[in-house]
Amino acid sequence: MDDKLQSISPEEAVEWYLETRKSEVTDTTLKAHEYRLSHFVRWCGEVEHIEDLNDLSGVHFNGYKIWRRDDGDLNNVSLATQLSTLRVFIKWAESIDAVPRGLHDYISVPTMAPKEDVRSVFLKDDEAADIQRHLQKFEYASRNHAVFALLWHTGMRTGSLRALDLEDYDSETRSIEVRHRPEEGTPLKNGIMGERHIGLKDDVDTILSDYIEHTRISTTDEYGRSPIFTTAQGRLAKTTIRNLIYSVTRPCEYLGTCPHNREIESCEATQEVHDSSKCPSSVSPHAIRKGAITWARLNDIPVNAVSERMDVSQEVLKKHYDQRTKDEEMESRRDYFDQL
Repeated sequence: MDDKLQSISPEEAVEWYLETRKSEVTDTTLKAHEYRLSHFVRWCGEVEHIEDLNDLSGVHFNGYKIWRRDDGDLNNVSLATQLSTLRVFIKWAESIDAVPRGLHDYISVPTMAPKEDVRSVFLKDDEAADIQRHLQKFEYASRNHAVFALLWHTGMRTGSLRALDLEDYDSETRSIEVRHRPEEGTPLKNGIMGERHIGLKDDVDTILSDYIEHTRISTTDEYGRSPIFTTAQGRLAKTTIRNLIYSVTRPCEYLGTCPHNREIESCEATQEVHDSSKCPSSVSPHAIRKGAITWARLNDIPVNAVSERMDVSQEVLKKHYDQRTKDEEMESRRDYFDQL
């Protein structure tokens, strides 16, 4: 053991690391790091019996990599994510002299094929149109209708949607203002940089206005604010939004038929709202965001406009959200150059 190193247990180090990062990252990111590092702490205690981080050496990390892959049955992407977090943690541990300098370099993160780390699940525009037709006809101006219409039209995250208050909506200018209010329970993923005004097209504005006037449950949250999307208990929770989206995107819900040849009445995905995710064809709110961004790019909306409206960097947009095929990308470029 290096005499210059400061003795600290894996558990204490992780607690200190998380406390240090608390002011630097979002709560969601912090919880993700806590979860990923909990496996490292478990491995230290149960597998290697390491009680002091000083005892860590480069050779340990290959063993951890193999153990974590098998223990968690992780694919390449998940394993890379977990090892990347461990690498950040070990580099931090170097800064407090808990481990030798440069130890993080011994953590080998799996390399991935191009776009291997990009999920391909997204809602297509024809599916979105079918869902909107169903909601327009059978659930007009309901909370389901207003939530889906706004998510598809704006491509915003669920955190942004649930952060909206009545005062953020302006019916005269047909716009909503997305604001970062972490001290009152509604932070934005990108903090104050995620604040923006979003214009609404006529039909979406009408749906939202009618929902607010006729359907919205009139209530306030624990901070005395008036959320746009509510339950009897107050502001709509992220889990409720997810369940809502999984529910309305089931084909049996908006088409009345099942593409998986299941008996709709007895299907496990139709018993309760929180079971909706069990449908192979239902999608999450993130898939709606991805589909909305792809639809915008297919319709030749400039990258910078999509980036600003949907709060996503142009680099991330191109890598993770633009789901156009190579042929579709070619046709988009052709439209520009044919005019020359």
